[in-house]
Amino acid sequence: MRNSGVTRPVLGATIAGWLMGGLGGPAMAEEAIPPAVQRRLEELELKVRTLERQQEVSEEVRTADKAKQTATVSAGADGFALKSTDGAFQLTLRGLLHADTRWFFDSDNPTGDDTFTLRRVRPYIEGTVFNIFDFKFMPDFAGGKTVIQDAYVDARFLPWLQIKGGKFKTPFGIERLQSASAIRFVERALPNNLVPNRDIGGELHGELGGGVFSYSLAGLNGVNDGRSSDDIGDIDNNVDKDFAGRIFAHPFLNTSIVPLQGLGIGFGASYVDAGGSPDAPNLPNYRTSGQQRFFAYRGTTFSNGERLRLSPQGYYYYGPFGLLWEYVNVAQDVARDIDGVARTDELDHDAWQVAFSYVLTGEESTYRGVTPNRPFSFQSGTYGAFELKARYSELSLDEDTFAGGDDSFADPTTAGEEARAFAVGLNWYLNQNVKLVLDYEQTMFDGGGGGTADAPKDLEDEKSFSVGCISTFNPA
Repeated sequence: MRNSGVTRPVLGATIAGWLMGGLGGPAMAEEAIPPAVQRRLEELELKVRTLERQQEVSEEVRTADKAKQTATVSAGADGFALKSTDGAFQLTLRGLLHADTRWFFDSDNPTGDDTFTLRRVRPYIEGTVFNIFDFKFMPDFAGGKTVIQDAYVDARFLPWLQIKGGKFKTPFGIERLQSASAIRFVERALPNNLVPNRDIGGELHGELGGGVFSYSLAGLNGVNDGRSSDDIGDIDNNVDKDFAGRIFAHPFLNTSIVPLQGLGIGFGASYVDAGGSPDAPNLPNYRTSGQQRFFAYRGTTFSNGERLRLSPQGYYYYGPFGLLWEYVNVAQDVARDIDGVARTDELDHDAWQVAFSYVLTGEESTYRGVTPNRPFSFQSGTYGAFELKARYSELSLDEDTFAGGDDSFADPTTAGEEARAFAVGLNWYLNQNVKLVLDYEQTMFDGGGGGTADAPKDLEDEKSFSVGCISTFNPA
């Protein structure tokens, strides 16, 4: 508390002295102070106390105003942050670096596939303004090019009413929606060939019951199976907009049944009228986890109408155990121009996967990853967390894709009809931000390996070993 340096007792004595001096000097001081003078002294002292309190309040207001204008700076495992004292304005710098190497065991694999690669190089900025509007901007510099992966604003009006606009992941596939820092394998499984990735548009989403139920409804430009909008210049190449939606529930999240609290089940769907032509087919090709293309349509085959995707999905996590599963079906109208005559059909492709994981060191396994209880440190004699994993996945093409001999929509001698892959591996979480990933995956094929249309040979099995290092300032 600040004051003028004069205390109330001294001030009161001074005033009394003045009054007594004015009323008779020393002789008056020896007598009792008259009641009128006493009242006057009390009134003056009350005014002094009032002025002092006003000064204290002014100081408190100035201190509070200064605190509101002072931002806090922090650095930690979740990134580097700048935040206002009331938390209404925030700016966070984060990043993801994923480097890996993959090696193929069969000598007849294409030359140059054994390689070191920067799979993801993603610095990004996240923030909040006015405690309502979140934003994210994330470029990716991997592969010798620059791609904008995420660029959106998300308005959080209420937990159940949020609106997002910009470029973001399509609300559909469960493993595709999982952060790249949290996926258990170097590459996602075969079903992701059918799952749309990032797209441009708007999304209405939210959650109810404290996370028990969540929903997403999006209107988007639309992208091919397994692809992002940057593949087509971030524009719409369909006849109409793509509509995608997803619902997800944790039915036991807020119950006392602890073993079932980590159960999540959901369903995703998307629909579009996807136009195309022989010159602009607007159709995908499909790849293995080793990034080898095993299926493509004939050159004169093109998208000819509706595309409907459906995906039941879920996961279960309890203690160190984790399980993730999904099924994806795509119904695609196609046509092929044969001497000016269009041959048409609706093709149904489907894929599924089931993936298991178990943390050997006992940490909790979650959809968002694993955080070691004892981060790696030579000095402390601790070594982080270790996780075993296994996965099986399949992708099957509609048999009508290959029917019709030379008039078929895909050549069975160069395009595989089915791929089946199993993978096993070990993850080493050194700390919350760094993990090493070791995978062995083998993929078997039906068709695509030559021969004749009536008797196609199978592609040789793809056998690959991958080692990845993922470093991230990202809470997943």
